[in-house]
Amino acid sequence: MDGECLGRSRGGLTTKLHLAVDAAGLPLAVILTPGQAGGNPQLLPLLDEIREIDVDGQRVRVGRVLADKAYTHPSTRKALRERGIKATIPERADQIARRTAKGSAGGRPPAFDPDLYKPRNVVERCFNRLKQFRGLATRYAKRAAYHRAEIILACIILHLR
Repeated sequence: MDGECLGRSRGGLTTKLHLAVDAAGLPLAVILTPGQAGGNPQLLPLLDEIREIDVDGQRVRVGRVLADKAYTHPSTRKALRERGIKATIPERADQIARRTAKGSAGGRPPAFDPDLYKPRNVVERCFNRLKQFRGLATRYAKRAAYHRAEIILACIILHLR
């Protein structure tokens, strides 16, 4: 982890935690990046970490991704389609404006079902459960490897509860 995953953002030097969770809100994959890093480039590496999940001896694959507007880039949608994964991601306002400004040449909007999107708060609740671990919330660990190890331990504790 080059640079110890520290980077400037609005709050100063920070680390961004990218998480993939299951429907029950349990973490499946974790990636650390510097605070100014965008979320969109981390989606596919997160999915690579959980390529196939083994649940009670059954192989389960990722069938649908619920993500916020940070992940709405057309290249991400295309990559998810190529992997056979359905995406429920709202469009950003600037993308909607650009598409409508082009008129009929702008194409049709990507499919988005607000009812399917409602359970996305499970991810935010997982972040909140992880922030209950004081060392994670304040990042006492100076090295990125130690901080990631703390996160993995907290994830294990969440799975054991």
